[in-house]
Amino acid sequence: MTRPTLPRTAPGTPLAGARRRVAAPAAGRLVTAEPASSADLPRVLRATAPGLDLAQWLRQNHDEVHRHLWERGAVLFRGFPVADAEGLEQLVTALSPATLDYVYGSTPRSRESAGVYTSTEYPADQTIPQHSEMAYASTWPMKLWFLCTVAAAEGGATPLADNRKVFARLDPGLRDRFIEHGVMYVRNYGAGLDLPWQRVFETTDRAEVERFCRVAGIEYRWLDEDRLRTRQVCQVTVRHPQTGEWAWFNQAHLFHPTNLGPEVRESLLATFAEEDLPRNVLFGDGSPIPDQDLAEIRAAFEAETVAEPWQSGDVLLVDNILASHGRQPYAGPRKVLVSMAEPYGTTQGEK
Repeated sequence: MTRPTLPRTAPGTPLAGARRRVAAPAAGRLVTAEPASSADLPRVLRATAPGLDLAQWLRQNHDEVHRHLWERGAVLFRGFPVADAEGLEQLVTALSPATLDYVYGSTPRSRESAGVYTSTEYPADQTIPQHSEMAYASTWPMKLWFLCTVAAAEGGATPLADNRKVFARLDPGLRDRFIEHGVMYVRNYGAGLDLPWQRVFETTDRAEVERFCRVAGIEYRWLDEDRLRTRQVCQVTVRHPQTGEWAWFNQAHLFHPTNLGPEVRESLLATFAEEDLPRNVLFGDGSPIPDQDLAEIRAAFEAETVAEPWQSGDVLLVDNILASHGRQPYAGPRKVLVSMAEPYGTTQGEK
């Protein structure tokens, strides 16, 4: 099938009316660019002068930031005085025209301020696999911002993987199967095993949920005991609107029951009919996805994953199409804030 042409979006710009400041000295004297300790993902931009205002620097070096971002997929800002949700908000609005709320989210988070959330609130001993944020939907954030306010004493990194390299690593036959059919995400809200629909859609009004689903192209069905089931067929790959490169962009390997491990999967299937599982994924025509396909996808992500340890005060900017992210288990206190910016998507998805 012919892939739809994605609309081009202008790179992020400061909010209208933002006050202009006196230009700082040339970026080359204040900020150095270097690879991360283990790989060249992310690109590290390090402040060489104490107290450098990162929000101001971002406004003055918009093109330079995007050059690094589109080349590497992620940029880590290190050595800048950013400490809290308010500071993160200022960075986001310096580079991006709009933020997103976490409506139709798939993991538990808490709102810290307008447009700023905690990172996924899973137990510290669990690994969060590589994924692109909201790749299970037809609209997603183009940019992700992370601020580490408290680095864990052990572990807790946010690993990254280049989705372009994952795409290239996958067998062409597998890619073609997925692209031909698309992927269908099936979610059941309620029954105490996953997020309730009230939290996912951030409302207690069924009519508001239905309106959101109609606009987003999500099939919905109300079930007994205040449960809700949704189905949506979405893209498998996305062509980046600025670089023109193809990236693997879906969450099939996360939504499939094989992601849970054999014992948990068997327990769920013994309790629920397959259509009632909290989460599941099928090909877009409703046929099952072979386990071996999902194993190959996970192996491709694993081969491309790199991890840079957090330092308190680090700010990570991720191009959500070009790079996936995850979370390593950790020990001790850890706090990472997240903001999602620049809504982007497809009308019917890449197929």
